Amino acid sequence: MTAPLAGRNAVGRSSREGPFATICRVGYLRRQIITAALTANALRPSKTFRGGALSFLLGWTTVEFAPHLLALTAADTGLHVTRRRRSALGLGLAAFSVVGLSREVLLSRGSGRHLRDALGSLGELEGLEPLSLRAPAGEWRRQLYPLPRADRRVTVERNIAYQDAGRRGMLDIYRPADVREGDPAPVLIQVHGGGWTLGSKEAQGVPLMQHMAALGWVCVAINYRLAPRNPFPAQIIDVKKAIAWVKEHIAEYGGDPDYVVITGGSAGGHLAALAALTPNDPQYQPGFEEADTSVQAAAPIYGVYDFAGATGLRSAIAMRDNYLAKRVMEAPYAEAPEVYEAASPILRITKDAPDFFVVHGATDSLVDVNQSRLFVEELRKQSSAHVVYAELPGAQHAFDMFVTTRTGHMVRALANYLVWHRARHMGSTEAANNPPQGTISA
Repeated sequence: MTAPLAGRNAVGRSSREGPFATICRVGYLRRQIITAALTANALRPSKTFRGGALSFLLGWTTVEFAPHLLALTAADTGLHVTRRRRSALGLGLAAFSVVGLSREVLLSRGSGRHLRDALGSLGELEGLEPLSLRAPAGEWRRQLYPLPRADRRVTVERNIAYQDAGRRGMLDIYRPADVREGDPAPVLIQVHGGGWTLGSKEAQGVPLMQHMAALGWVCVAINYRLAPRNPFPAQIIDVKKAIAWVKEHIAEYGGDPDYVVITGGSAGGHLAALAALTPNDPQYQPGFEEADTSVQAAAPIYGVYDFAGATGLRSAIAMRDNYLAKRVMEAPYAEAPEVYEAASPILRITKDAPDFFVVHGATDSLVDVNQSRLFVEELRKQSSAHVVYAELPGAQHAFDMFVTTRTGHMVRALANYLVWHRARHMGSTEAANNPPQGTISA
């Protein structure tokens, strides 16, 4: 009689709880399975060509929103336990997620140390911010809503045409809201990413541009024509046109045409690096060959540096054959190897290369971090440029699209470098214009 009674009690208890309680109990386990899978992918993303894209889509937000997901997992588990429910598997998966997400949070916070080590000592200079291992006080409030927002310190003039290409030929200018008379401001050009096939000037680099504009810089975010409708080299030609436009017109907005730095992420990192390494190259300046398209420094972020597969990296060759040839270029590599080679920044390095600040995430599943490592190695080997390389553990591709702790650290580090570089440039310019007595200027 005992067993049937127990069975009736169990059935009665189940019916009293109702279907909602049953769904909640099952729902908790399912939520933890999903969270654990996302955490595992964030910790060990796929690096294959096909798997890397999916790994990025799943891991991108998981990594950068790790504090939010960690808090939700802890709250969900706490509620599950207080309701006297004991899903052993669910609790075990939650424990795994908590440990893994905590690691991601620590790696994000530790980005400041890696950036500080990469920069080394820039010396004492007005305008440099302390690169502490902690985010500034109050920054956590912004990270509750980690998407870029308007900054009252900055004014933006939108949709200024720099060429006749409709919306793809427009740019935005970020300037300090409190404009003061004085020397012209240094200029930063931002080139958006998106695989050369999508993206816009409003969607990337906003935290950096807002920060630099608040420091007194003039920042220019550009659109450019997209593949496959406009195959490469349309993109680099447009970037060159934008640089030429800046050189000619930026003084009207308070900028200094003689000091221009270019930055960008992913495809924008490729275009920024290629533009910096090919100043005044007539191949990429049809119809405006005489325009000055040189820049003083470049800061590509998680960029692509090898279109041709010249590094021998399997990931670069797979990108060349499976993506670039089909979506970006007019012909496969076998038919036009010289076009791919000319488009590869790693093959365009000369002794006269400008200075570089290169940033890449160590767990980037879209663009192999080894592209940046080899690119930096070649820059240091072949040029006399000042090269800084920061590799950020735990960072996925496109991490700076969000206002997170990692993005904040990178923005402050890059700002310090640019302020230092500008002062260094101005010092060398002054020295060139006022050579020491007894020397002859060129």
